[in-house]
Amino acid sequence: MNIHDLMSFQVIAKANSLTEASKLLYMTPQGLSKVVKNLEQELSCKLLVRTAAGTRLTESGQCMAEYADKIVADYSELRKEILHIEQRHHGVIDLLSAYGILRLVTPECITAFQKEHPEIEFHYREFPDRQVERLFQEREGNVAFSIADFDEKLYHVTELEMFPIKLLVNEAHPLNKKESVTIQDLKGEPLYIESSEFKIHHMIVDRCRNAGFEPNIVFGTSGFSLCHKMVKANKGISVTVDFVFDDMKEKGLKLIPFSDGAYEWKICMITRRGDTVCEAVDIFKRHVMQWMKRIREGSITR
Repeated sequence: MNIHDLMSFQVIAKANSLTEASKLLYMTPQGLSKVVKNLEQELSCKLLVRTAAGTRLTESGQCMAEYADKIVADYSELRKEILHIEQRHHGVIDLLSAYGILRLVTPECITAFQKEHPEIEFHYREFPDRQVERLFQEREGNVAFSIADFDEKLYHVTELEMFPIKLLVNEAHPLNKKESVTIQDLKGEPLYIESSEFKIHHMIVDRCRNAGFEPNIVFGTSGFSLCHKMVKANKGISVTVDFVFDDMKEKGLKLIPFSDGAYEWKICMITRRGDTVCEAVDIFKRHVMQWMKRIREGSITR
């Protein structure tokens, strides 16, 4: 018995069909039947019963499925723990980043680090910010860039920069005449915004609901670019932050601040509390903070 056999049995148990399970696993039904037969021989029991509707787990099969779930979950945790140990010993940065943050930190920050520290192995993955936090909580990666707030009992949090979230409108839109807006100004307006996998989505939706209405979300996207494009076409309004607006360099658009409270897009670098100190991560954190300081001082331009 090996872990791959257990993973295959998990799929069979959930699919209730060898044929369907074989499609999901990209195996032949004959090959999958052999896996089950080998497990049955090793355990001296019958795990599956064939029926007209597919397959059914026997009582032993149900017991096997429950233990398979536990064993596979423990194996996954074991792999993560060993990965962290090896990363610490060999000098590895495994960075998870929310979309958009590299616009702020700049790709050159990463390439400069790799050039200065060729002895440190570097990995980089991008996801929506809420997904970054789920993966990091599940012990993926050893450092992350994402959007506040965070539970500081669980994480070491270093703020990189904060930007006020502002309303983005076309200069031909009636709201263009305002110098500031409130959340009530969004009522009934076609709104293009990042999907529910992004914190900015939930911030705006929650504020609208607290004000007594549901926002008219036309489309939820995976980044700021499409929102800017739709506003440029005057098909609706959106929300964004200054440095993204400046980076897009789109004419005919206007940013309007909110006047009814703090709307903050706070970018942070986080590591997990309780992780054994990794020198490579400390070196990377210092590099990022020095880089951000140089951006603020003007010696590096975005």
